[in-house]
Amino acid sequence: MDPEDDESTAWERGDHLPTDARRMGLSPLVPDGAILEFAGSLDSSKLSHRLVAWVLLVAFTLPVLFTVLRLLG
Repeated sequence: MDPEDDESTAWERGDHLPTDARRMGLSPLVPDGAILEFAGSLDSSKLSHRLVAWVLLVAFTLPVLFTVLRLLG
């Protein structure tokens, strides 16, 4: 593979961390930064990436929903 190719491979770390997150001191080496880096690297044109995004949305929303339901009930 020619090193001057602009194509990135799956195992290369991209620069998908938002500038606001970088300004707050997050990096891909800390858990919150790694989640943001991963979510930012998802491509909405791919079905598998959309499915992963929905699973992440459910995974992060369910604990909040259960907590609210427990407080109300």
